[in-house]
This record gives sequence, C-alpha cells and structure tokens, in this order.
Amino acid sequence: MRPRLLVLVTGTDTGVGKTWVSAEMLRRMSGEGWSVSARLPAQTYLRDDVATDADVLAEATGETASEVCPPTRWYGVPMAPPMAAEVLGLPPIMLADLEREVGSGWPLSPVDVGLIGSSGGVASPLASNGDMAELARNLGADLAVVVSRADVEAINSLRLCHEVLSPLPVIVYLNRFDKEDELHLRVYEWLTKHDEFVVTTEMQVLVDLMVGRLAAGVR
Repeated sequence: MRPRLLVLVTGTDTGVGKTWVSAEMLRRMSGEGWSVSARLPAQTYLRDDVATDADVLAEATGETASEVCPPTRWYGVPMAPPMAAEVLGLPPIMLADLEREVGSGWPLSPVDVGLIGSSGGVASPLASNGDMAELARNLGADLAVVVSRADVEAINSLRLCHEVLSPLPVIVYLNRFDKEDELHLRVYEWLTKHDEFVVTTEMQVLVDLMVGRLAAGVR
C-alpha cells in the first residue's frame, strides 16, 4: 500500500552520502514513532562490498535487503543500472517495470514514510528509457531530498537538479557541512538567499521537515 509520505532521496552525484542520509533519517523517524519503509528500484555494487545500499537501508527500517531491493535488480558492477545490465548480459531495464515493482512492493500495512533511494545522481540513467526523476514523478512522489556536498560545484549542480526534478518540491541537504568553512557558509547563503531553495545542514531539521509534511496531512 502506498506510504502516506513518499520521498525520493537522490543526490547531485555519486559518493555524496545519499545512503547514509537516507538511513539516518529513517532511523530517527522510526525512533520518534513513525513507521518507515525503503525501496531501491535497482542497485549496483562491487561484488566484494561488505554491505550493499539495500543492506544499509534494511538495517535502518527493520526490513530485509531483498524487500528493499528485489534480488533480480542487484547488479554486481559499479555502473549505472542499465549499463551494468548490459555488461552482465541481462535484459534491458525498463522504467515501467521498475515503476510496477516499486509501486507494488510496499508493505501491505500502510507506513507513514516510504523512501525511494536512487542510484547515482538525479539524471543518471536508471533504466534504458528513463531516469530517477521520471520514476519519482510517475510514482507520485510527494517531494525529493537532494543530497549535496557544500563545495564550489554545489550551486550549479543543485540548480540543475531542481530543473530536472520539477515540479516536485525539493529539500536540499548539504552533507558534511562545516560551519567553520567560509566556502560552505557562502554556498549555503547563496542557495537560501539568492536561489531561495529549502536547504538544511542538520539531520534533525530534515527529520522535522518530514514530520511537518506528515502533520500537514500529505495524502
């Protein structure tokens, strides 16, 4: 059944901390009494990884890694999913199939928050015929959280992410933000004052924003 609040968590790039942010947000929400679930449409990984993204999210939600991401969508090559499928000689990944799998894969009992995790950046190929933003819109996501570094490239990247994700509401999470770093502070100021983006650097604030959406009666 569709979660009350359906949230896409994506990023400006790989390695920005999407999975950590997702897991920590879910753990905190669960600790506050909200029911949570996570789904990865597909995941790629190194075969010698100790834990995949699905394992990390499963630990945060109390689900199994196979519930978070169907085993048929695990691709043991560190590339975008449709590229990995091609390298492994597997059938092409089609957006409609991922939409069906994620949409029908939520727990039977409705949960408060359903998180859809992404592979790579916002516009990275997720399927042979689509990206994460398209999937989120097709599934009727309520909002997107975009994880970013607070470096010199953040402003350009986040402007592009907002365009790709439109019309979804976007919350920016600046990961590994250092309040003693002048560049970080100036990036934050520009994003909030010039671009008027919703930006946070603190996990509890991100959680509170999610709770606020729930309290406002989303869906």
